[in-house]
Amino acid sequence: MKCPFCSKDNTRVIDSRPADDNNSIRRRRQCDDCHRRFTTYEKIESIPLVVIKKDNNREPYDRAKIEAGVFRSCHKRPISIDQITALVDEVETIIFSREDKEIPSSVIGEILMDKLKELDAVAYVRFASVYREFKDVNTFMNELKKILDN
Repeated sequence: MKCPFCSKDNTRVIDSRPADDNNSIRRRRQCDDCHRRFTTYEKIESIPLVVIKKDNNREPYDRAKIEAGVFRSCHKRPISIDQITALVDEVETIIFSREDKEIPSSVIGEILMDKLKELDAVAYVRFASVYREFKDVNTFMNELKKILDN
């Protein structure tokens, strides 16, 4: 590691510990030439994820879009912010554990619907009605029958 003060590459680690977020390591270093100290951080390199939309356009993954959809479907339901955050965290864990660089939005939607079905039936139906683009009342009723049969 190059010293930020004298630009020599003779530095050594004198202390390592987890950073505040527990997702990175904070290292105190000292330059062997000028003896000044500085801090570096080491973190896991994340794989950028691209979402393939229904129209085959590609856009970067955006957690806020998933959160917004879940918030809308849970509106006026007895579901806490912590439960919604935990649900979105679970979905992200599943998505990122696939180690794919691209993922269809339909896969994300199906994972979300499975998780919402476990959390709250009304939130699930609300999300499904938008996600599956119910065209008429019969389609809506068929989805409700599936829930009632379980």
